[in-house]
Amino acid sequence: MRSMWKGSVSFGLVSIPIQLYAATENKNVSLRQVHEADGGRIQYKRFCTIDGEEVPYAEIAKGYELPDGEMVVLTDEDMSELPLASSRAIDVLEFVPLESIDPIHFDKTYYLEPQKNAVKPYVVLRDALQKASHVAIAKVAIRQRETLAILRVHSDVLMMTTMLWPDEVRVPDFGFLHEDPPQVRPQELTMAGSLIDSLSEPVFEQEKYTDSYREALEAMIEAKAAGNETAKPKAVGAKADVVDLMEALQASVSEAKKTRKPSTAKKATAAKKPASGKRTPKSA
Repeated sequence: MRSMWKGSVSFGLVSIPIQLYAATENKNVSLRQVHEADGGRIQYKRFCTIDGEEVPYAEIAKGYELPDGEMVVLTDEDMSELPLASSRAIDVLEFVPLESIDPIHFDKTYYLEPQKNAVKPYVVLRDALQKASHVAIAKVAIRQRETLAILRVHSDVLMMTTMLWPDEVRVPDFGFLHEDPPQVRPQELTMAGSLIDSLSEPVFEQEKYTDSYREALEAMIEAKAAGNETAKPKAVGAKADVVDLMEALQASVSEAKKTRKPSTAKKATAAKKPASGKRTPKSA
C-alpha cells in the first residue's frame, strides 16, 4: 500500500500525525473497448465543442453549467481560494455508538498509520475507542472536498470511513408508500419468519462467498490466452491518421504532472478535428 495523504488526527489538545491508506481495492477485471476484427483499442479525443480543437490536459478547467446554458469557468487558482478549515487535519468533533449511524451514509474507508513519533497517542486513542465501544465523528478534507467521517478500530488499526452529507442521501418517494398497505395474513408473516430462521447464522462469514463472475471471466481469459486466441494490434506510426487516444491521454497526464504545460508536439497536433460520429464524455 502507498500513502495517499498525510495529516493528523486532532481531538482536544492532542494531535496525532498519521498517514492515510486506501483500505479497499477494486478487484474487477479491467477490460478495454477494442475493434473486434483486429483487437485495436477504441479511444476518444478531448476536444473543445466550440473551436473543435484538441485540448491539452493542462488547459482543462472545471465548469458549472447554469440553467440558461451559460458556463461558469473555475480555474485551479479559483479552487485553491476555497476555505477548507480541516485541510490536513482529521478534526474529531464527538464520540457516538456505531449502531447510531445508518450504514447508508458510509462512503470510502481508509487505514490510518501513525508516524514514528506518534505511536503512543495513536495507541491511546485506539484503546480508548475500543474500551468505550464508541466511534469518533470527525471532519476532514480530502482532494479539495470536505466531508464527515468516522474513526473506528479494525484489526488493531484506526480506520476512517468518510460519510455522505445528509442531503446526499436520497429520500425514497415511491407510489406504494402513499397507498393503503396490503393485508398480510399472520400465516404469511409466520412463514416468512420461518424462512429467515432457517437461513440465519450467528455471524457473517464473508470468506465463504466468492465473486463467481470474476472467477469465470478470469478463467475464460486464461483459456483464450493459453489457446493463442489473441489479437496483436498493428503498431500505429507517429503520423498515422488513427490516434490511440488512451495512450495520448496517458502521455498527456504524465506530461501535465511533470510540467503542467502542453508540449510542442501536442500543440502541433491540436488543430486536427475528431472524426464525425465520435462521442466525447461530458465533463462533470
